[in-house]
Amino acid sequence: MIIVSLYLAVLLALGWFARKGAGTGDEAYFLASRKLSPVVTLLTLSATNFSAFTVFGFSGQGYATGFQYYPQMALGTGLMAAMFIVVGLPVHGLGSVGRLVSPSEVLGVRYGGRAVGTASFIVMAALTLPYLAMQPMAAGYALESLLGIPYATGASLTVLVMVLYTFRSGLRGVALTDCFQGLLMPLLMGVVLVVLLVRGGGAALFQGLAESRPDLFTRSAAFSPGIWLGYMLLWIWADPMFPQLFQRFFASSGRESLALSARVYPLVTGFLFLMPVTLGVMARHWIPELPAGAGVDRILPLLLAKACPGVLESLLVTAGLAALMSTMDSQLLTLSSMFTRDVWEPLSGARAPWWAGKILVLALAAGGLLLSFRPPESFLLLARETFTGLAALFPVYLGTLYWKRASGVGAFSAIVTGAVLTALFHLGVLKATLTLPVVFVVAGAAIAFVSTSLLFPDGSARLVRSPFPFRRLVFPGIILILGWGLSLPVLPEGLLFHLPWWVWASLALCVAASFSMAGLGLWTPELSGRIVSHPVHGGRDALCRPCSDVPSAGGDQRR
Repeated sequence: MIIVSLYLAVLLALGWFARKGAGTGDEAYFLASRKLSPVVTLLTLSATNFSAFTVFGFSGQGYATGFQYYPQMALGTGLMAAMFIVVGLPVHGLGSVGRLVSPSEVLGVRYGGRAVGTASFIVMAALTLPYLAMQPMAAGYALESLLGIPYATGASLTVLVMVLYTFRSGLRGVALTDCFQGLLMPLLMGVVLVVLLVRGGGAALFQGLAESRPDLFTRSAAFSPGIWLGYMLLWIWADPMFPQLFQRFFASSGRESLALSARVYPLVTGFLFLMPVTLGVMARHWIPELPAGAGVDRILPLLLAKACPGVLESLLVTAGLAALMSTMDSQLLTLSSMFTRDVWEPLSGARAPWWAGKILVLALAAGGLLLSFRPPESFLLLARETFTGLAALFPVYLGTLYWKRASGVGAFSAIVTGAVLTALFHLGVLKATLTLPVVFVVAGAAIAFVSTSLLFPDGSARLVRSPFPFRRLVFPGIILILGWGLSLPVLPEGLLFHLPWWVWASLALCVAASFSMAGLGLWTPELSGRIVSHPVHGGRDALCRPCSDVPSAGGDQRR
């Protein structure tokens, strides 16, 4: 109780401190005045993206399926860092020039109409709310196991603390707490992992598990090559479409911030993701079978209660809280900004009052908490369904940024097509074969986007004048192919230093992915585009002059 209370008190103190000098207005509250430094950008991107799913979901899947869950997750998420440059840099430039806050406003700037941005907002909000509910769910599980308090009480307490510091200081406070939580999570998880290894006998623990549960150390049909590839592509397409991560592109200080994040991020995923999966596998030593009524997502609290002293148990539960709180606070803030800019202001025809964003933070937090009171069967199931719908937006935003012939009708049709296909797969009307539904959903959205844009052109100007040198993606592409190759059944099984050899190969590919990102960060987009009347903010111009008159993003930002 003392350790958890101290952790929550530190978060409140950081949020209170961050309010000093935070400024006023939408950009100050939602984007920290677009001044996140390179290190802060890296930490807040990482902490925002690593949620309850990372700690509790990964350990649960490690318990259920073994180490085969690790390569596709770590490498797929690590290669997603290329999107920090491909998508993040032009989005940052547009946000700085057009004073954009919401992801949907990028579409409004390009197509000059409200329908496309509204459709994107509806999809993002509808799919983020269930994912938001995952965070208090995990908090309820963790605090119930650690402190014996009721599930609903633990979830409510966590949400209350998040609301207090988010309500007061906005993204400035969220980013500061993200830095604290982003450093705390891997440190505490690493300490507990080492302690459990020692208590379990070190190498003997893995030797015993390899003999009694060889399925935890081998690749099975559950993750066939098609499924393996589907998961890797899922993270690459879906993660940059998370509205809370997308908004970090607006808030970063420029090219240097996003380039550093792209280079370091694969290293973070490679080493960090291995820890919860390993903890899940090790749990089989102490808990061979789950208690009646317990899902795999509860394995980590059960393991800690079974195998750790109270202090260590509380430390790792605190690390789990850090993961989920650093995601939920960002989701609250981003959804609030989207409701303010994409709903409130278009309907009212005027700027939203200063208190609107804060009131919406409260309302969204209450909604997410209520959803968490009826949890789904599995974090993985919830995440996969949510991510599939968000991934359908990827071809829309990529085409909007780079394709000269993209049209508003094409973007709208792609958003609707992606949403319909996601619903049909979710309801079981359509069945995916050989791979995950996300491959078919994204393909369908892309086909709708291209074909409809060609049939109904609108002549909107391209937003990026200097096309991205996609040849620089050759090396990340080679790493993706090699990572997929690890799933091929023709490759032999075997252990290296008590872990499957393909786990070490995946970790090495994450390191290689980090080096492959170095060349991407050298590119700087030059923005161009006609002056458009933005559909939000009473019709005032979002791009007050042609972007060709503005210095390139990441350099001198004088207007």
